[in-house]
Amino acid sequence: QVQLVESGGGLVQPGGSLRLSCAASGNILSINSMGWYRQAPGKSRELVAVISSGGTINYRDSVKGRFAISRDNAKNMVYLQMNSLKPEDTAVYYCNADVQYGRVPYNRNGFWGQGTQVTVSS
Repeated sequence: QVQLVESGGGLVQPGGSLRLSCAASGNILSINSMGWYRQAPGKSRELVAVISSGGTINYRDSVKGRFAISRDNAKNMVYLQMNSLKPEDTAVYYCNADVQYGRVPYNRNGFWGQGTQVTVSS
């Protein structure tokens, strides 16, 4: 009933930039937090950045000052601007959203996108 679709990944050289986008669609009543996670080969999925419906933002320490998360509530979209990319940022990036959806009584659940590959390499 709710789908998240990411876009914007790709191959970039160290020091370069990418902008990820995630669109949520379906029978959505409201979206609480939206965030970006990443998973590198052989590693656990980790939180990169999260933004609440009110605009409160948190970043993991390693991306502070380089990445910026934002959202467009009217369009049910979340973005991740990634600057000064490093090889250690290479991973599959996943969008996550805490969504209230359906009909009365509404359901609430967390949803994931399919992921988009980000590769930082020269």
